[in-house]
Order: sequence, then structure tokens, then C-alpha cells
Amino acid sequence: MKIGVSSYSFNKYITKEKCDYQKICSLAKEMGFDGIEFIDLDNKGWGITSDPLKTAKEIREYCGKIGLEITAYTIGADFLSDDPESEIKRVCACVDVAKELGAPVMRHDVCYSLPKKHLYSYRDAIKEMAPRIRRVTEYAASQGIRTCTENHGYIFQSPERVEELILAVGHENYGWLCDIGNFLCADADPVKAVSIAAPYTFHAHAKDFLFKSGELPRPPQFFGTAGGNHIRGTVIGHGVVNIRGCVTVLKNSGYDKWLSIEFEGPEDNIPALKAGLEYLRALV
Repeated sequence: MKIGVSSYSFNKYITKEKCDYQKICSLAKEMGFDGIEFIDLDNKGWGITSDPLKTAKEIREYCGKIGLEITAYTIGADFLSDDPESEIKRVCACVDVAKELGAPVMRHDVCYSLPKKHLYSYRDAIKEMAPRIRRVTEYAASQGIRTCTENHGYIFQSPERVEELILAVGHENYGWLCDIGNFLCADADPVKAVSIAAPYTFHAHAKDFLFKSGELPRPPQFFGTAGGNHIRGTVIGHGVVNIRGCVTVLKNSGYDKWLSIEFEGPEDNIPALKAGLEYLRALV
């Protein structure tokens, strides 16, 4: 496996230094990462004011110049929106950005909440969303891009639900962004969850969390899990996620692509990323 990093991991640095994507690409290269993935190239909060396609082209050319691979593109999406046709069109336009960026994989969300309908369940959502997601991945396949969904957000975070969604979409071009840490948000054992995700995994995130039982008061900077426990992002190797076990499951499944750090702890992100990279190098 190669080790990458998400641009999201540099959030604090970008905000503090008011720097552009070229700066974080250079930082990632200097730190020793093999590749970098990008999130939402229309994010005005990061000082991006030009067209996302233009930004993608500039990033691709710069990364090519410094020898840093581009691994994936990540966007938000809501296929339960009031105007699903517009959302499908918008997400397909993001596929074009991923292609211009040179990313082989695009990760998109599927929804942010369930409609407030009587007895409406996540399975109802799957039935509604699956054909819409399939249309996006069919377009992406025509452009040479694979699409995937991360175990992310409270609706589709448990491994069983994500697997149901992928099987319902039923397209070889649509798979899983397996975030080994996020399973804790659904109170699932990460190693067992990765064993479910592995056959469908197109891309993987390395992430770690501190954990406190829900029987205790919630500490500052922690947030709640689906089961009422408390977790907080931290430096990879400092938390409770069995990173070695998760990586072993992925390896044994035949996965040999990217393991990308997505750091979201309160620690200073530059030394945290360096420590996380060193920890993962020893495992892969």
C-alpha cells in the first residue's frame, strides 16, 4: 500500500497560514507522503475563487511537477434532496472535476438526514437513492472514474448499512471508501467492520479516535456516537482503533491501493501528520 493524505487534514494549517493548495501539496511531498487527495475544490473558505475545473488543472500540473500522486477527490452529496435531478447533474459535474484533477476515484456522500416521513427508514432511503447513485457511477465509468461512498455520517456509517447500499446500487464501478476510524462513530468494532468493507473497498482512510464510555460525562472536544458513547479524533497510533488489525484485514483481502490519513483531532496538525505517517510506514 501507498500512504497518502487528505487535504482536509491540513485544515488548521490552511486557516492559520491562509495558504493555497500548492503550499499543502509541497508540504505533503516534503513530509514524505506518496500522494494526496482533495476535498471540494469549490470551497470558498479556503480562498478558492476560480472555477473548480481550472483549480483542478492547476493542482494536477503542480503535483505532476513535484512528483506527488493525486489519489482521490471527495465531495458532499444528497440524493434525497428536494431536486434529485439537479443533484445528479451537479455530482456528475464533480466527476468532470475529478477527471481534470487526475483522480482515479471520487467519493461522494449519499444523504445527510432521512426525510421526516412516517416510518421512513434507511432501507427506504436506499431504494430511493440507488438508481440515482447508479446514474452517477455510470457517467463516471464513461469518464474513467470510479465512485464510492464512505462510512460517514450517522445514517450510513455502520458497515451493514453501507454494504446494503452498495449491493442495491449494484454496479461494478461503485464501491466503498473504507474509513477505518469512522466505524467507531457507529459503535462498530473497526476490525470486524473492515472485514465487511474490504471486498468493496476502492480507497481507504486511516483515522484514530480517543474513546470514553457514555456512562461518563462527555469531555470537551468529544462528540457522541450513535450508541451514546464519546469519541474524539487524535493522532494515528494514539487512540483506540486497532490500526494494525484493520490494515492486516485490508492486505489479506488483496487491497493494495491507497491508505490515506484523514486527521481531524485538535492537536497541531503538522506534527500529528508526521507522527501518523511514521506510524503507518511501520505497518505497511
